[in-house]
Amino acid sequence: MPLSMPSAPIGYDGTVPSRTPAPQRTLQALGLTSRATGVPDVAALPRAERSPSWRKLAAEATSPLEAVRLPGAVRRLRSMPRGDGHVVIDIPGWQAPEASGLPLRRYLSWLGYDARGWTFGKNLGDPTRDAGRLTASVTAIVKESGRPVSLVGWSLGGVIAREVARRRPELVRRVITYGTPVIGGPTYTAVAGQYAHEVRSHISRVAEELDAQRPIKRPITVIYSRRDGIVAWPACLDRTSADVEHVEVRSTHVGMGVDPDVWAVVAERLARPV
Repeated sequence: MPLSMPSAPIGYDGTVPSRTPAPQRTLQALGLTSRATGVPDVAALPRAERSPSWRKLAAEATSPLEAVRLPGAVRRLRSMPRGDGHVVIDIPGWQAPEASGLPLRRYLSWLGYDARGWTFGKNLGDPTRDAGRLTASVTAIVKESGRPVSLVGWSLGGVIAREVARRRPELVRRVITYGTPVIGGPTYTAVAGQYAHEVRSHISRVAEELDAQRPIKRPITVIYSRRDGIVAWPACLDRTSADVEHVEVRSTHVGMGVDPDVWAVVAERLARPV
């Protein structure tokens, strides 16, 4: 590949360019450079008010196209920092099989991490139960390895990762979520209509109380996309955790799993010292 990856892609350091030049847009479209943008302050961003529009939901059908950028991103993905061997647990989204995270896990294993699935198969949508059993699993892993683990969660998987870190912060090194509703539970998602208003209100209230009374004390990286057709992107913003950063990408919700920009952010954050 004749082109090399710049040390910091446009916007990745938190700056937002007013207009991306056409040549740079071409490089981004090919995957040669990143479209991820660091967001230093989310205070001025809008708060969630509704579920994603039907147009965004329909656009999720284009999610497989996100993988088209992977071949062009090979060089920069290979340039990511090498892993230190600690355990990284990947947690699938709602109704997603454990295999949905296999491409990312293979990449992280190649970097040198002990990347594992959560071992519970398809995520059937019971975060309270799953947070409990994953906490037990993480406890056993940490006891055996002597090192805290990192948790990477997609959508509802991120909710579960956050709750494990909330319950047992000493077991968790870092939490990375993408497409994860931080507020409202299912309220601002495409499946909101499947829940009664009383149920949605209860879930939202419990989540708010947990964030206020037992805030997460581990480093968190929140990855979100304005193109998300499953979870309203403002609902992904974490406005309460003390040690949290936000990164915006441009993929669909389902496409985040094969978005090289998401992979690069995950790899770079896992390599950071805690």
